[in-house]
Amino acid sequence: MAEPRDTVVLAYSGGLDTSCILVWLKEQGYTVIAFLANIGQTEDFDAAQKKALALGAKKLSSIAALLPSPQVYIQDVCREFVEDFIWPAVHANALYEDRYMLGSALARPCIARHLVLIAQEEGARYIAHGATGKGNDQVRFELGCYALCPSIKVIAPWRMPEFYQRFPGRRELMEYAQKHGIPVPVTPKAPWSMDENLMHISYEAGILENPKNRAPLDLYTKTCNPTTSPDVPDELEIEFEKGVPVKVTNTRNGVTHRSALELFVYLNDIASKHGVGRVDIVENRFVGMKSRGIYETPAGTILYHAHLDIEAFTMDREVRKIKQGLSLKFSELVYNGFWYSPECEFLKHCIARSQQAVAGTVHVSVFKGQVYILGRESPHSLYNEELVSMDVQGDYEPADATGFININALRLKEYHRLQSKVSTKQDE
Repeated sequence: MAEPRDTVVLAYSGGLDTSCILVWLKEQGYTVIAFLANIGQTEDFDAAQKKALALGAKKLSSIAALLPSPQVYIQDVCREFVEDFIWPAVHANALYEDRYMLGSALARPCIARHLVLIAQEEGARYIAHGATGKGNDQVRFELGCYALCPSIKVIAPWRMPEFYQRFPGRRELMEYAQKHGIPVPVTPKAPWSMDENLMHISYEAGILENPKNRAPLDLYTKTCNPTTSPDVPDELEIEFEKGVPVKVTNTRNGVTHRSALELFVYLNDIASKHGVGRVDIVENRFVGMKSRGIYETPAGTILYHAHLDIEAFTMDREVRKIKQGLSLKFSELVYNGFWYSPECEFLKHCIARSQQAVAGTVHVSVFKGQVYILGRESPHSLYNEELVSMDVQGDYEPADATGFININALRLKEYHRLQSKVSTKQDE
């Protein structure tokens, strides 16, 4: 055992890596405070408590009821995750590289916020995490922690030669776990890594690293197989105010939810039942390599389609063009770990301002892996039924379109006239 050192707050998941890291940090002489965030993952927190005790934890507590010098914090941050992190992403219609809904990227700054709070409460100088040296999460955790507490120091074992040379593979970690009595539910039946929160679950590594390999049917845990999902759709009315969902009603059975967390959980249940939210992609990591990831984002997929529809219905065309550009940059910043950057704060403010009139109700059908828009209504609609009607002239003079077309055609005529001259000279 090394000489006693300072206190470190570890982002703890209860899995193989962070369980071994916890023990390894103690071997290095650190006083370890583990923080396990309940961010909506499927987790047996009683089992996590027993494991923490088995690893030497003396006490457990929540932020709401602090005990003196707790060794492990377990805190439910689900509501905060929805309201402070998922809702801004819904505002933005956030997608990274057109497909990834940022489930992990949104969770990391939420967890980082509480790592810093605990470190400040406990007087800890260090924060540690189990993110690998090749992934995005190391960047997300650390940029978040440094932004919120510039004086904090980060221990990243998977970037430290004395750690990764000692544990070059899973076999060595398993042997270490066995030696120290760490119970870890890792078996050859699930040869990939998973990360789950309320918004999504991701799968990567192992057999999935070959992008040609088809994902096994038993991989998916958050959604049903669309081909065997119910043969009757669920139809929902989703009500928005200022771009945020405030009410969901199932028109088949009248079930209604209004609070942010309950609403989101219910949409997860409906989407999961119908196999909605699956995507298998190759993406560009911030650190410079391409990676293959498989994601299930049930509720997020429903809200993406519903919000996109009500936004198009209520937002001015030119404002929306600008907002789309902002959303693209917002998604990139979130993916890369810059949630707490000044530029991301600025974008969140601008995007929120664009949502002031995004209100109304969207009618959707959820069925066999798809979300279908059935209709929409809004007190702020910019849709003029009389103006657009083919049966009523309304306040529109069709003859005016002739000048409109002629003016827009002028540029095209000139371009092709000059191109013809250039082609003729080249042929001479």
